[in-house]
This record gives sequence, structure tokens and C-alpha cells, in this order.
Amino acid sequence: MTNDVLQALNVLKSKKWIDLTHTFDHNSPHFFMFERAQIKTLFSHTDGFLAQEFCFAGQYGTHIDAPIHFVPNTRYLHELELHELVLPLIVIDQSQRAQRDPNFSFSKEDVITFEQEHGQIEAGSFVALRTDWSKRWPSQSAMENKDVDGNNQIPGWGIDALQFLFEERKIKAIGHETFDTDSAKEFRKNQALKGEYYVLEQDTYQVELMTNLDKLPTKGAVIFNIVAKPNQASGFPVRSFAILP
Repeated sequence: MTNDVLQALNVLKSKKWIDLTHTFDHNSPHFFMFERAQIKTLFSHTDGFLAQEFCFAGQYGTHIDAPIHFVPNTRYLHELELHELVLPLIVIDQSQRAQRDPNFSFSKEDVITFEQEHGQIEAGSFVALRTDWSKRWPSQSAMENKDVDGNNQIPGWGIDALQFLFEERKIKAIGHETFDTDSAKEFRKNQALKGEYYVLEQDTYQVELMTNLDKLPTKGAVIFNIVAKPNQASGFPVRSFAILP
């Protein structure tokens, strides 16, 4: 006997699934203000079973940021609803531009240019910015991409693009392959992550340090952001994946 949910599952199982998540360990790239992850073996198979202890910042590896990460008196990770974590996925490819100009900020005009080719971005979508920055993983230095003066050169979202997407297009969430929402250049100019604050101020989440966006279509896939449920967490490593049409 079957029903529409089981039928839908059979359809999903027949499609291609793409993992959007980096594996991580103590050597993996991480935000410079965090300590390296520590992974300790507590018991081995000679003791009868394998058990490990993990110590890392909540924002480590491919991870999800809850609103409380930047904005006081907003939702923690455990308060995000399950249906928010599964969304239609749109991928905006800026990978060639990132090769030419690693300091760019994706602007409102860039969104409009994208829509002229691919159609209007639908409300309720998860919008991922593809830069192929994930191909620099697992090198910390390659991810930071410092110039001769020691400044990071990393692309990111412009706040005008974010405002347009959330306020005009009514998207639900965003993701990217870099450490932060904002470009490193904008962070230095503002001495703040204004774009990241803005996103989380919308009472939603973002996913950082994504990978395999180059394996996805521009439109038509669905993203799942499966995460543990620690109490009152500002963020946590996430298992993000997409199912292709």
C-alpha cells in the first residue's frame, strides 16, 4: 500500500543527489578568530567500541548561522522550523568573475543582469552565490587569499543585492562558499559584516562554506539543510545537499 508521501520519496530517490558539504577536521580552513577543531578518541575498538570527543566553534566547516548569531533577541538554531530548512534552490554563477576579481561584491545590478537571462528569482527560494571558492579547500591560505599587504581577497554579497533579494524578491535564505557573507574588501571598509547582520536580521538563516555548487543547475533543484539541534546555539555544522530535477 502506498500514499502520496511515499510516492514523492520514490521520485526523489530516483533523482541525482549532490552533497554541498565539506568534510572537516583539525586541519580544515576556519575563521581566523576561532581555534582549530579538536577531535579526541575516548574509546577505541580495543575497548569494545569507538567513541570520539569533538570540540569546535559552532561556525565550523560547512555550517548554518541562526539569526541570534548576530542579532540579539532573535531565534536560536533549535527554533528554526523544519520546513524552513528545505527550499527551492537558485544558484548564481559568478565563478569566472571571482577568478578575475577576487574582491568583488555581488550587487543589485548583478541580480538584475542574472534575471534578464534566467527569469525573475522566485519568492521563498534559497539563493546560493557560486564563486568556486570551495575549490581552494582544504587550504587555509588559499581560502584567505591574502595580498602582499596581508589583506584577505575574498568575494561576497553586496548589501544592495541582499536588500533587493529579501525585500523585493522575498527570498528565504542564502548561501555561499566563503567564510563570510560580505566581501573581505567591504569588511575592511566598514569594519563590520553589514551584509551578514542584514541577512540574519531578516529572521532567517544562511549557510557558509558550501561546496559543489558547480554541479548544480541554475534553477530547479531543492536544497536540504540537515543540522543537529543543540539548545540555544548560534550555529552548527550542517549537512547540506541538493536533489536535482
